[in-house]
Amino acid sequence: MDIVLLSTYELGHQPFGLASPRAWLAREGHKVSCADLAVEPPPWPLIEKADLVAFYLPMHTATRLALPVIERVKTLNPGARLVCYGLYAPLNAALLRELGVEAIAGGEFEQALVKLAKGESVPDISLERLEFVTPDRGDLPGSRSYARLRHNGEAKQVAYTEASRGCKHLCRHCPVVPVYHGRFRVVQREVVLNDIRQQVAAGASHVTFGDPDFFNGPAHALRIVEALHAEFPEVTYDATIKIEHLLKHRDLLAPLHETGCLFITSAAESVDDRVLAKLEKNHTRRDFFEAVELTRKANLTLQPTFIAFTPWTTIEAYRDLLRVLADLDIVENVASVQLALRLLVTTDSRLLELDDVRSLVGPFDPKLLVYPWNHPNPEVDALAARIFRLVHARQREGRTRAQIFGEICEAVEIIPENFRLLPRAAIPYLDEPWYC
Repeated sequence: MDIVLLSTYELGHQPFGLASPRAWLAREGHKVSCADLAVEPPPWPLIEKADLVAFYLPMHTATRLALPVIERVKTLNPGARLVCYGLYAPLNAALLRELGVEAIAGGEFEQALVKLAKGESVPDISLERLEFVTPDRGDLPGSRSYARLRHNGEAKQVAYTEASRGCKHLCRHCPVVPVYHGRFRVVQREVVLNDIRQQVAAGASHVTFGDPDFFNGPAHALRIVEALHAEFPEVTYDATIKIEHLLKHRDLLAPLHETGCLFITSAAESVDDRVLAKLEKNHTRRDFFEAVELTRKANLTLQPTFIAFTPWTTIEAYRDLLRVLADLDIVENVASVQLALRLLVTTDSRLLELDDVRSLVGPFDPKLLVYPWNHPNPEVDALAARIFRLVHARQREGRTRAQIFGEICEAVEIIPENFRLLPRAAIPYLDEPWYC
């Protein structure tokens, strides 16, 4: 069978979600082609003769970008079976089926895709424990086409892999929750290491672990990075870890640094305890401050992400966030876009459990793939729109994070004290700022 796997966007990474199912399907004897439309044009001749075309939808932006491509593929090859897989496929199953998608494969999707290629039916979500195979990255664009690690004036090629999927936690706003419901699944250690080996051989010298939370299975994670460091002591890495886990497993922060961890991304979301309680993040403002101190002492760079504008955000609370970043000396740790992001209310989101959210949202928007909402205070919505335009414009102009932060502070009429900044080159970061 001729199969084409398509991805539209995955935060500037070479998609694991193409390479992994390609290996599974090729093992079954299928002719599999992959294309990452974020960095290369659609392979229309291959799509035109494909028996099955599957779209990888790991995130909100990727799903929105995929919708017009699905329509084009349906027109070009009406006889092809269309499949959508990945985290956002089951969240948007009804809409995707209206567009002509035959099957949905959410959760642990590799075996489901194999079954679909055989003509079998599968549930929209499967959480079976899989024995993974090494991803096949053969026909994907090389790591030079993707985000680079910028650090101390150098730019390094970045490998991307996943050591686990799903999450043990139930944060209200998280899109993982409606699919995994507090469960996670590991990718076997040797598969992860083999995937890293092939990307290092292709020129990568830094690894991004794309797990929703690297410390869902801390022992599993530590064994992998210890083996990685033993084999490639010059290779660095980064991972995503909850504030709660950074505090709970503080004894593992030193081993992370010793094995080459440069920075940790953590979805802090807010420094307002009221907002954190609404989101059920299971950490507090004080916990965030402690996590900043713990990672700093461990010589790890903490890169927090935020949802700057929520239904509970006030203008004064936004000013407070800016003051906190300045006081903690982490302005350069935070991508500017994080100061402009607005809460997304997606299908099946646990946010819809809240009366105050249900009272604010309008009907589901099939183009934006969210329930739109307006803040009770129109001035907050106006500020959010103004900050987003400012950030977008200044990033296009090549302004630094510090410069953009300063303009945002001017926009809300504050002058933070203790506005000390490490030189930008001292803060390791990936040059792909989006996180949604």
